[in-house]
Amino acid sequence: MKLAVKILLVFLLLITGVVLFQLPKLNIISGYAAKYMASGVHLADRTPADIIHQDYDVPLIKWADAELVEQGGKAKASVFGLAERYALCRDGLGCVLFNKDFEPKNNWLTPKRNIKADTLEYPIGSQEPRDTVFPEINYQQLEEAVAHAFHENDTQRTRTLLILYKDKIIAERYAEGFDKNTPILGWSMTKSILATLYGILQEKGVLHIKDPAPVREWQRDERSQISLRDLLQMQSGLEWEEDYSKISDVTEMLFFDADMSRAQREKELKATPGTHWNYSSGTSNLLSAILKNYFDSEQEYLDFPYSALIDKIGMNSMLMETDWEGNYVGSSYAWANTRDWGKFGLLYLHRGEWNGERLFNPSWVDFVTSPVEDSAGQYGGHFWLNQGNTYPNAPSDLYSANGYQGQHVYIIPSKELVIVRTGLAETPEFDADGFFKSLLQAF
Repeated sequence: MKLAVKILLVFLLLITGVVLFQLPKLNIISGYAAKYMASGVHLADRTPADIIHQDYDVPLIKWADAELVEQGGKAKASVFGLAERYALCRDGLGCVLFNKDFEPKNNWLTPKRNIKADTLEYPIGSQEPRDTVFPEINYQQLEEAVAHAFHENDTQRTRTLLILYKDKIIAERYAEGFDKNTPILGWSMTKSILATLYGILQEKGVLHIKDPAPVREWQRDERSQISLRDLLQMQSGLEWEEDYSKISDVTEMLFFDADMSRAQREKELKATPGTHWNYSSGTSNLLSAILKNYFDSEQEYLDFPYSALIDKIGMNSMLMETDWEGNYVGSSYAWANTRDWGKFGLLYLHRGEWNGERLFNPSWVDFVTSPVEDSAGQYGGHFWLNQGNTYPNAPSDLYSANGYQGQHVYIIPSKELVIVRTGLAETPEFDADGFFKSLLQAF
């Protein structure tokens, strides 16, 4: 009997040890589930049941139990009853995870939007555009390309597809439960939105990307050599681990930090700035916080993305979420419907000009599409490139804003094309190259 009790105690101790060891991972799973539930309901007007059925159908996240605590206000999630996490939604700022040690906040500053009465056709406005027929397009082949993107969709998991040619919608399709008005989380496509804000400020003469990064903590050590350009090209030389499969710099930042700019700001220099490419969401969130240096108040900082870019080109559905300390999460959290993501692509197709107004210099496009050393032709300035032949069947001048699970805004200047594809799977599950091959055969 005593032996049995001892065995039971040892077993319980082992189980407790395993749970304690895995608890941080469980906190990430429940944090992801709570955050996505809150934002998906509050920002995209989706139902909890639909989010659980579709968005949690991925490894590990399917372990989570999530629910709304208050309609449109809070969500909570846990894993097997453990690691309970909460997310709070705030008007104009989106939703955010919060921990018990976060400083309580009651009054949140919110961005001022300038959404004008919309009477113009898409893409300048958001009204339904008139049909346009191009004699150079084989429309049967175009339909086959669209079908290719949705073929075997249990695997490819495409949600929305928009194809723009010469500023006109030539194809558009939505999976069940989504339509032209459904906001989609861009994940790392947000990085390209963030970079564009730097292009706008450079055009205004407020900064130059060759300037040293204005980070106070760096001014007395070798990190003072890091420029804005180094950060935009992910060549800061700072230590960073971007691994979503475990407890790493990026998962700790996204799921535990009140100030998401802190993690990268505090890292040590591991390589000479400008010489080593290392993809880092922490760098993007640091750049987001650095923007505050160029404004006189928190309110001006919050207003700027909307007044200078988002509302300027009529991306009225877009909302950028902030962290607990009020920094835009420039690495990951911008939501917009598919057509508004298309407007962003068109702005770049036209090299910074929108409806006769220049937002950034054409040279900015040259900068973001110039391959970074050590990236094998795949990365520029917070945009992804095809100069390394990622897509053999697409032109080498293709570049794109890319996000987790296959969110993409593709710009192909040589073909006058902008393509928005969103979904829940990326290459190789989503056959992007096969899609490009089929699409380009239509021209």
